[in-house]
Amino acid sequence: MMNLPLNLSTVAMDLDSLIEILNRKLVVSQIRCLNATEILLLQGIWQYKTYIEIAQQEDYSTNYISNVVAPGLCRRLSDLIGKRVTKRNCRAILENYIATEIEPHLSWQKEEIDPSIPHTPRLISPIFPQEEPAKEHKSPPYPNGSLPIDSPYYIRLDEIEPQVCEQITQPGALVRIKAPQEMGKTSLLLRILHYAKEQKYHTVHLNLQQTDRGTLNDFNLFLRWICANISRQLKIESKIADYWDDDIGSSVSCLLYMQDYILDRIKAPLVLAFDEVNRIFEHPQVAQDFLPLLRSWFEEAKKVRIWQNLRTIVVHSTEVYVPLKLNQSPFNVGLPVHLSSFSLEQIQELARRYELNWTDGTEAKQLRALVGGHPALVQVALYNLHQDELTLTQLLKTAATTTGIYAHHLQRHWANLQAEPKLARAFQEIVSTEKPVELEPNSSHKLYSMGLIKLDENKATLSCELYRQYFQKS
Repeated sequence: MMNLPLNLSTVAMDLDSLIEILNRKLVVSQIRCLNATEILLLQGIWQYKTYIEIAQQEDYSTNYISNVVAPGLCRRLSDLIGKRVTKRNCRAILENYIATEIEPHLSWQKEEIDPSIPHTPRLISPIFPQEEPAKEHKSPPYPNGSLPIDSPYYIRLDEIEPQVCEQITQPGALVRIKAPQEMGKTSLLLRILHYAKEQKYHTVHLNLQQTDRGTLNDFNLFLRWICANISRQLKIESKIADYWDDDIGSSVSCLLYMQDYILDRIKAPLVLAFDEVNRIFEHPQVAQDFLPLLRSWFEEAKKVRIWQNLRTIVVHSTEVYVPLKLNQSPFNVGLPVHLSSFSLEQIQELARRYELNWTDGTEAKQLRALVGGHPALVQVALYNLHQDELTLTQLLKTAATTTGIYAHHLQRHWANLQAEPKLARAFQEIVSTEKPVELEPNSSHKLYSMGLIKLDENKATLSCELYRQYFQKS
C-alpha cells in the first residue's frame, strides 16, 4: 500500500483525468456536464486542431462545431472558472485552473499497485471543499434571431424607439415597421411590447410565419386563427362560435368578436402586433380582404370609443405588392418606421460591448465596407472576433468563401435564388454592375425582402460588398 503523489503535469496533460475533474466541478456548481460532442471538441482543442479538422473527424458540419458546440462549451467553462474561455486560450486556462484551483484541494485514496504492471497515476477521488461559487462570467451567445430584452448586444435605436413607444400610448394608434430580413425588426418589436406591458397594457404578438398554408389560403380560417390566438394569449375563453355568423360574413364576425368580446372584456388598451405580415402577400386573395380589414379597425377608432383601446403594430420585410385602393390600405396611414443599417458609431459601440479594442474607427470602417452595416452580419463578425477565433484581416479575407463565418448565410441565399431562376437572373444583373438597375416590381420586392439589395425609388443596388464577392464566383 502506498500514497500516490499528485503529478500535476500528468493531470494537466491527461485529458481523461481533466474531463473527470471538470465534470465533477460542473456538478458541484450545478452546471451541465460535458456531452460527447463537447468532449470531442475538447480533445481536438488539446491536439491544436482546427474546427474543420474536428468536424471532419466525426462527420459533423464545421458550422455546427464552431457556431453551436464551441460557444456552448466556452460559455459553461467561462461560468465555471470565472474567466473568458476561448478556443485559443482554452488549454492554457484549464491547465492553470487545475494547477491553482484544483490541485491544492485534491486528496488521494490508496490503491494496490502491482509493480509488474506499467502504471500511470490515476485520480481516484478528488474531494472538493465547500467554497464560494466562482464569479459569474457571461460569454456572449451566438447571434441567432431576435435579441432578448436584457441582451447587452442590442443597439438601442434612439430616434425610433421613443417615437414608437409614445405612439402606442395614443388612442387607436397604428405603427408600421418595415425592413429587410435580419435587420432587427422583431428585436425592436419585443422592446415595444415590453414597454407596453410596463404601462399595464395587454399585449398580443401574432407571427404569421406560424400559420400553415391551408389557413393562409382561406380567409375565414385565417380570421378564426387570429381570434383564437388573441383569446389564448390574453388567457380568456375562446367564444368564436358565439360570434361567427355566415350571414354577415367573416370580416364583420371578426370585427364584432374584437369589439364586443375582446375589447369590451379586457377594458385596458391592447397592443396587437402582426409580425411577418409579408407572408400574407404571397396569398393575394386573402391579403386583399385582410389588409382592408386592418384599415377598417384603424378607422373605427375615430367613430367608436372602445376601438381606441386597440393599438396595432404591423411588421413586414417588403413593400406590399397586393393591389389595394388607397382608402383600403393600412400602409398609407399610421406611423411608418424604416429600419436602416448600423452606422459607424453603432458598429464601434457594439465592438466595445464585445470587448474589442477598436479605438480609432479603422476596423469599424473596414467591417462596414464589407457588410454594409447589416445588423446580423455585424453581430456575427463581432462575436467571432470576440471569441479570438480569427483576426479582422482573416475575417475580411475569408468572409465570402465557403469556409468563412458567413458560409451558411450565403449558401442559404444561393439556394433560395437557385429555386427561382428568374429572380437569380435579376440578381446576377445587379451583381455584374455597380450602377443602379431597374427591375420589375415583383423581383425587386423579393430581393429587397431578402436583404440582398437596396432600393432607391425603382432602382436597385447591392446591399453590401460581401454579396458581390460571393455571387461573382458562384
